Amino acid sequence: MHPPEIRARARSLYLAGATVAEAARAVGVSYPTVRHWCKDRPEPKQHGTAIRCFRCRPEVGNPTDPAHYAYLLGLYLGDGHLVITARVPVLRIYCADSWPDLITACENAMKAVLATSVQRVQKQGCVAVQSYGNHWPCLFPQHGPGKKHERPIVLTDWQRKIVEAHVGDFLRGLFHSDGCRFTNRVTVRGKEYVYPRYMFSNRSTDIMELCQWALDLLGIAWRMNLPWSLSVARRDAVAALDRHVGPKS
Repeated sequence: MHPPEIRARARSLYLAGATVAEAARAVGVSYPTVRHWCKDRPEPKQHGTAIRCFRCRPEVGNPTDPAHYAYLLGLYLGDGHLVITARVPVLRIYCADSWPDLITACENAMKAVLATSVQRVQKQGCVAVQSYGNHWPCLFPQHGPGKKHERPIVLTDWQRKIVEAHVGDFLRGLFHSDGCRFTNRVTVRGKEYVYPRYMFSNRSTDIMELCQWALDLLGIAWRMNLPWSLSVARRDAVAALDRHVGPKS
């Protein structure tokens, strides 16, 4: 079966004045097949996620909204799950009820990246924002059986390029899923100090290293307070992260 964009290009050439033979040569498909597309079979009304999957369309190459993709990737690495054993793959991101704006942001990101429809499924204390689509596995090749911290999580070269260009959005997704911004209080020699602080926690060494890498790209200082917990506490570092992440709501 030929990709829908090949069929669409052949029909477009034919409708623009090319002969069937010319359209067939241009797309590299046999004459009878292109003749069937152009003269015998109408263009399908709906392509589903196939027409929006930038990994399956070489002429596109990149997501139409790379910032939303970087954000959704961060959310997926934190609180996401991609089920590929069902008849149609389903991407689920779990968002706490406490953050309604985060739920909306997640839904908007799914729609901007690939989804033709998104559902909100209420769970105990959280909402599963989910979307069915055959091409979600193309966009999140980190999917696999078992928990993320029990298997390797490595970005592909094309994912790294997107993150490098939209690193703030990627960090926002990570911190919106497995991070937080809060007011820290410490007492030193009887004097209390109050200052904002970011924390990111994840049991996957690979995902933690991705967070560290992204922070380094922005020149934001961080330190590990536990093997699975990262802290951003310096005033200038918090201010820099505020420009990209900010508190959840």
